[in-house]
Amino acid sequence: MSIHIWAPEIHCIEDKWFIYFAAGNKDDIWAIRPYVLACTGDDPLKDSWMELGQMQAADDFSFKDFSLDMTVFQNRGIWYCVWAEKVSEGKKISNLYIAEMESPSKLSTPHVLLTSPDYDWERVDFWVNEGPALLRHDDMLYLTYSASATGECYCMGMLSIPEDGELLNPRAWKKERVPVVKTDWKKGILGPGHNSFTKAEDGKGDIMVYHARQYDEIDGDLLYDPNRHVYRMRIEWDKEGRPVFNFENNF
Repeated sequence: MSIHIWAPEIHCIEDKWFIYFAAGNKDDIWAIRPYVLACTGDDPLKDSWMELGQMQAADDFSFKDFSLDMTVFQNRGIWYCVWAEKVSEGKKISNLYIAEMESPSKLSTPHVLLTSPDYDWERVDFWVNEGPALLRHDDMLYLTYSASATGECYCMGMLSIPEDGELLNPRAWKKERVPVVKTDWKKGILGPGHNSFTKAEDGKGDIMVYHARQYDEIDGDLLYDPNRHVYRMRIEWDKEGRPVFNFENNF
């Protein structure tokens, strides 16, 4: 794991801290798979961490291809895992999959295909759904994700489902027809994506953290351009209780 180490997320599960991240084998740098770290104490900043190895799949499933951007969340007493994985045959398409969890480092159910890049804005240069992030409000779950290549076409879509819905049934989720966050040339925010959600200091307000570029003139492979900046946005809610993503709320 000495070449690519990507997309870490830290989560507290049953009062223990875990980090989910993706890494490639040093002898096969694109053989990227999801891994788990566990904190050995109660303080994730001071106590030591141990590697638990790759996320363990259910007995009848394995991570067979390029897999990354793993996130986890709890709903109605069940922990779920969502991640991006490319299909192994034909055109390489990055889909999102979901499964229930047996433990913080093992899945309990086979993977379920949650969403594929269906729309034109998800297929610019590459066919991509990746970077899932879960936002909860009232009795609804909102799952944002990133789409297309990592240039100015990079953008965010969204799925939603009632919290009492059948989460492992992809037909139970509603997928937005248009991106919920995309490039704004006037504000100089290009290719916004791969977000996470957290709470404000008061524990009430919702904040989205995401990255974007301030230009689109890039030499060479977009993937290796280092100048994606981190932004913060306060989330507002409309009358229907749906999230409002507005660059005016960056801070």
